[in-house]
Amino acid sequence: MAISNYQAARNLNALRGVAFTPPSAVYLALYTSNPTAANTGSEVAGGAYARQLITLSAAALDAGKMAIKLLSDAPFPVATANWGLVSHVGVTDALTGGNLLHFAEIDSRTIQTNDRFIAEASKILIRYAQ
Repeated sequence: MAISNYQAARNLNALRGVAFTPPSAVYLALYTSNPTAANTGSEVAGGAYARQLITLSAAALDAGKMAIKLLSDAPFPVATANWGLVSHVGVTDALTGGNLLHFAEIDSRTIQTNDRFIAEASKILIRYAQ
């Protein structure tokens, strides 16, 4: 996953001794366009869509890089209207609003009325390049 400008600034400022409070919870969001580091993408809206609370593993080496993973699948509600072509996911620090922390492109899938999107734990990984 790529890192947002918001999270990058927090990480870098920590090296200067600027403390920050980590989020008490994180949520997975779906996007119909690339959210970008500046959080300028289009998040799914309407049709019973809601960000999903996720639980992440402890950081550990994965393919030689530090990473955290979803501990379980994250099922989204059944769509009551068309959500469109979902192409990206993002990790945010709030159920609504808040800040984008990380984001990634996923295998695109059109979500139509009565479809259910499930983010599979085995496919969501936040990994830092070293």
